[in-house]
Amino acid sequence: MKAIVFDAFGGTEVLHETEVEAPQPGPGQVRVQVKAVGVNPVDGKIRSGIMEAIFPTTLPAIPGGEIAGIIDAVGEGVDTFKVGDEVLGWSDTGSYAQYALADATVLAPKPAALDWTHAAALPVAGDGAERVLDLLDVKPGETLLIHGASGALGTIAVQLAVARGAHVIGTAGPTNQDYVRSLGATALTYGDNLVERVRAVAPNGVDAVFDAAGKGALEDSITLRGGTDRIVTTADFRARELGIVFAEGPQRRSATRLAELARMAADGDLTVTVGTTYPLADAAKAQEVSDSGHGRGKLVLTVA
Repeated sequence: MKAIVFDAFGGTEVLHETEVEAPQPGPGQVRVQVKAVGVNPVDGKIRSGIMEAIFPTTLPAIPGGEIAGIIDAVGEGVDTFKVGDEVLGWSDTGSYAQYALADATVLAPKPAALDWTHAAALPVAGDGAERVLDLLDVKPGETLLIHGASGALGTIAVQLAVARGAHVIGTAGPTNQDYVRSLGATALTYGDNLVERVRAVAPNGVDAVFDAAGKGALEDSITLRGGTDRIVTTADFRARELGIVFAEGPQRRSATRLAELARMAADGDLTVTVGTTYPLADAAKAQEVSDSGHGRGKLVLTVA
């Protein structure tokens, strides 16, 4: 099968397409013919080597872990899916490939009305957003500040927080202000005088902060909160030195909840925004854009 591989840690230049043996499913696993792959910031961090303490990587490696595709082989003991089922979820092997293995318990059925690219954009963002909102214990009536509100994770987090009854203030770039407002948040730009501008729209203060951007807003967040309590980041590695919680990777991977989010997206009740799609062979270009931290929505690789 075709796969994107890196043999050494480094920049996007270490990624290259090659032919490797297709994996075979073991007990409890299925093999998925991959149709689309979500590109996540953590993919580039693992490729660069800076995540070795958290996610040790054996080289050569295939990047990625988020998939949407069609089951084409079923391992022993799997009775929840069959060959031909369309699914989305997380892979056990790298997902930047024509085939990937997945634990059957972390896959959800793909609704027919949800296309491949939007299906691939949902698992990591949906899981990550709900996990952080739970860590922050966001309640109805509270004010939540979300940094990076126009990104793939921020887009889902804003909507789920609004659904919980929270008032959301979302920071994003100048071109994404209307988009953030369309999700149900009060939109603000990044940059100078952020503390004063947040206080102007939230005179009673903010109850919690979710940093999905990693663009140096933690100090302002601490000022707004009057301390480090109820601040969580998924993107800023200075968190520990500042005494802030860093949410490290998906921890629940609930197939049941993923199925609910997929149904909501298919029915138009949850916006899942795909930014740019790339063919598998252009994975390095996609990671370069992802590494830059700019843009709206999710980057997705399509697999022929």
